[in-house]
Amino acid sequence: MTLFEKDKEYVWHPFTQVQTEAPPIHIVRAKGTKLIDDKGKSYIDCNSSWWVNIHGHGNKHIQKAINTQFKEVDHIIFAGATHVKAIELAERVANKLPKPLSKVFFSDDGSTSVEVALKMAIQYWHNKNEKRTKILAIDGAYHGDTFGAMSVCERGVFNRPFESLFFQVDFIDFPTPEKEEILLAKAETLLKLNQYAALIVEPLVQGSSGMRMYSPQFLDELVKLAKKYHTLVIFDEVMTGWGRTGKWFALNHIQEIPDIVCLSKGLTGGVLPLGLTVATKAIFNAFLGEEKQKAFLHGHSFTGNPLACAAACASLDLLEEEETWTAIQRISNGHQTFIKEIESSSSIQDIRQLGTILAIELKASEESSYFNSIRDEAYHYFLENGLWIRPLGNVIFVNPPFCLTQAEQNRIFVVIKRFIKKLEL
Repeated sequence: MTLFEKDKEYVWHPFTQVQTEAPPIHIVRAKGTKLIDDKGKSYIDCNSSWWVNIHGHGNKHIQKAINTQFKEVDHIIFAGATHVKAIELAERVANKLPKPLSKVFFSDDGSTSVEVALKMAIQYWHNKNEKRTKILAIDGAYHGDTFGAMSVCERGVFNRPFESLFFQVDFIDFPTPEKEEILLAKAETLLKLNQYAALIVEPLVQGSSGMRMYSPQFLDELVKLAKKYHTLVIFDEVMTGWGRTGKWFALNHIQEIPDIVCLSKGLTGGVLPLGLTVATKAIFNAFLGEEKQKAFLHGHSFTGNPLACAAACASLDLLEEEETWTAIQRISNGHQTFIKEIESSSSIQDIRQLGTILAIELKASEESSYFNSIRDEAYHYFLENGLWIRPLGNVIFVNPPFCLTQAEQNRIFVVIKRFIKKLEL
């Protein structure tokens, strides 16, 4: 059997219709911004390998931290035991977030960090003997693929087989500028009912629905309303955290502070899986008492894994360097310059940008969606031209590692511009 025959025989790839999709590309090496296949061809990792690899591949500082940790403690149970790197990481993350957010719960990835947040919110009210079990969310959201996370996601093709099993969630429409006042009024009408355990949002940018962006002013007002009616606020910063929006977190763009923040993806520099759910002390205190049943009875086999914590601490070291933020600003400025070059194209429906995130929504005869057929044409065109970009349907987006050079960024723009011009013909 060849390697690809073995892959086809034994491997089940995510988000892939195996019957119609081309065979996967065999990546044999990854360094910096580049992925190299078994034929020696290199690709710029324009989407940071699912938005996680913020410092580039094979970063030596992170590698050293993992190697050092492996010599000391590789993994331990995290119930009844602790270790240095978990404590260090929790302290450092809490100090990066606004003051009330200070208690850090460890899990495995973005979906589990959201699952933890939802369970915390619902049990918080249960422990206070108040019946609040509903969740309020924004339409078009993506929060993960576990059942709780799916329940607060956009309903539709992705989750249709499971919808009968979801818990009750109310949605407000995505806040386009012309809808903001109407949606705030609707949100207040719902929140007045005092039935909601929590409001959950992807702050400022809805990732999987096409990098849709909305205003900080709307988010501030929405959070104010939730707090007015004593509803907990969860920010899913899994994608927007760690410099992606030009600041440490999307929450740094607004005045109000959420009660719970979910973190993952770039947390370890994209090297090892790790999720964090950070809550306020007030939420934590609601789980204290003589009865063990009042505790947060949740955990994962790899909760607080020392190797992942060491990688995350090393990633924080890099994020604390001025050079990283200079690179983030340079990438952001480059995006803005490119927008001016292409914004008049007849093939473009909309362009959105925040920090290192650039999204170009192409005009298409079909509805804008993840399943728009232009996706396959764009995906293969970019691969042929040395760019690893997985479009979200008819939305091409660039969300690169922060080590991207000016020359590499220019190369990305040249290829994208060429593809857009191809559509104009």
